[in-house]
Amino acid sequence: MSGLCLKEVFACILLSFLYVGSLYVWNATQGRITSRSNGRQRDHPSTIKKRCISVFFMTIVSPFFVIWFGSKDSEEVTLWSQMGLRWEGMIPALVLPMILTFVLFLGPLIQSHLSVPITYTLHMYFDPLYWYNTAQNPIWWRNQVVAPFSEEFTFRACMLPILLQCVSPGKAIFIAPLFFGVAHLHHAVDRLRVGIDLQAVILISSFQFLYTSVFGFYSAFLFIRTGHFLPLFAVHAFCNHMGLPEVKEMIKAPNPLRIKLMAYHVMGLIAWYFLLFPLTEPSLYGNTQHTL
Repeated sequence: MSGLCLKEVFACILLSFLYVGSLYVWNATQGRITSRSNGRQRDHPSTIKKRCISVFFMTIVSPFFVIWFGSKDSEEVTLWSQMGLRWEGMIPALVLPMILTFVLFLGPLIQSHLSVPITYTLHMYFDPLYWYNTAQNPIWWRNQVVAPFSEEFTFRACMLPILLQCVSPGKAIFIAPLFFGVAHLHHAVDRLRVGIDLQAVILISSFQFLYTSVFGFYSAFLFIRTGHFLPLFAVHAFCNHMGLPEVKEMIKAPNPLRIKLMAYHVMGLIAWYFLLFPLTEPSLYGNTQHTL
């Protein structure tokens, strides 16, 4: 690390603060009143729409931080390339990181289709009516489109180019996700508002910080290795769709099914480990900006 990186760290803290703060600038009175029936203010359509507008505003603001604090050493390094918005290597960037993530989720994918045949799932996904109904659901738009896009854009595409001005790519991978993990602690406010016990809120928020930071490490790794933004968005959306592994359900499964499910989870993790570097080789994506 060169110097103390005070300017760059301050920029990342400010960017995180602005992102989270933008979610609370609205007076969500309507959401608070009508959400008493379901106990979840953040899922009220009015609150979702307002917060979507907020993060859309942040996608406009965030690039200015890259302009002010990003690389100015070479005219060849454009603002767009710093943020991973480029054409070269686009096709492998959209395919290979997703394959890698599918491998990581081998166990959960197999487990999720034990009760629901994969043929039924494929038929559902190819049904236009399914997508029409899904498009009417604001929670789906938030979880699968708006949140993955805005979070990856701000916390990876805009924050990593800033940190890379004063730390190595390896260090940036482990520093940037901490801002991402801390930014998710704002959900504790929503939980306290609906009456969840403080001790439970602390426990849930600590676990959320852990797994969002771990995902942040993976996403930052993909960004630096591929030099692309879009695979981060796709991987994030897929992970939101899958959720956390159903470990409790796996443990409850009778033998020999439980042993098989555990084996699939371990196999996926091992295969992911061995494929991690080969499938993210920078030369596959025409990435010459950073080496790791």
